[in-house]
Amino acid sequence: MKFGLSVGFVVTKPWDAMSESRVFHQAVEVVELADELGFDSVWSVEHHFLEEYSHMSAPDMFFAYCAARTKQIRFGHGIYLMLPNINHPARVAERIATLDILSNGRVELGTGRSATWTELGGFLVEPDDTKEMWEESTRAVVKMWTSDEFSIKGRHFSMPPRNVLPKPVQQPHPPLWVAVQSPETAVLAGEKGIGMLGVTLGGIPKYADLIADYRRAAREAEPIGLTINNQVRAQGQLFCHPDADYAKKMVGKPEDQLAGPLSSYLMTMGSTYPSPAYHAHSLGSGAAFRPPLGADQVGKLVGTPDEVARAVEDWQELGVDALNIGVGGRWSTHEENLESMRLFAREVMPAFADAPVTTA
Repeated sequence: MKFGLSVGFVVTKPWDAMSESRVFHQAVEVVELADELGFDSVWSVEHHFLEEYSHMSAPDMFFAYCAARTKQIRFGHGIYLMLPNINHPARVAERIATLDILSNGRVELGTGRSATWTELGGFLVEPDDTKEMWEESTRAVVKMWTSDEFSIKGRHFSMPPRNVLPKPVQQPHPPLWVAVQSPETAVLAGEKGIGMLGVTLGGIPKYADLIADYRRAAREAEPIGLTINNQVRAQGQLFCHPDADYAKKMVGKPEDQLAGPLSSYLMTMGSTYPSPAYHAHSLGSGAAFRPPLGADQVGKLVGTPDEVARAVEDWQELGVDALNIGVGGRWSTHEENLESMRLFAREVMPAFADAPVTTA
């Protein structure tokens, strides 16, 4: 079982002149500590125009800074928006390859297409086209990395023959992932040989069906890249503390965590802009999005090291290869989050080193 960190860059109001700076530099401290403690990777979102919920619009720049300050931790985009209006595929290929070179081959490319009208509308992206945009762009990036000349006359972008430089150092290319919230995307990921990057926060009951769909489709994968990545990464929230009652009290009720930034901006196309491309993404109605891991949910990563370890075992039995763990929230301080990471790394992670994964 591998353990990664997930950073989201929430900047809650009221703001002062240093609000964003504090959040960004605290995230750097989290990455540096994760590198020291042996976490395998750190994953960053890409969002645009979402006040409070996430102010991270340039994850590749953040990762480049972190790469210079770390030794072994990998850098996962969770996710890079593969829409030409937002990120031209040639620029994606160039930026990821540059980061791969500077980090000595420590990049994972998680891909996706956004789920909010605030973002898509800001770049004048047609929601119904985003599935095709994602696939056309992702295929193009792989070809740019692995050929000396690339050209395309596509439906969503075109370019004349060019050698897109530089090339990544990982061979044949950095691992590919796709964000999965719905059964349709789980099947798509499996069919195309792409790692499943679970971004739903619904706990084990929500993931069970998605993983089953993914594993079933992956048996006959026709990879979009030159290799198959058949791993599953799940998303959880961590608060590890010696006092179980304190930990649960600090995390509080799941609905409290949805207040403010999250409830304001996580609206899907299904609820705000009717579109067949997003018919399974009912974040607003709760069909695909569930409250973060709470006190009554299986697989919660909240409590003492023993309690958290049992939760990790639940995830492992489900067939998860890795957990991307969010640290902190509205309930805890930065110092408490760092101490939670240290306790988790000291008391929980060693028990899962090189442990086999069930892939039922």
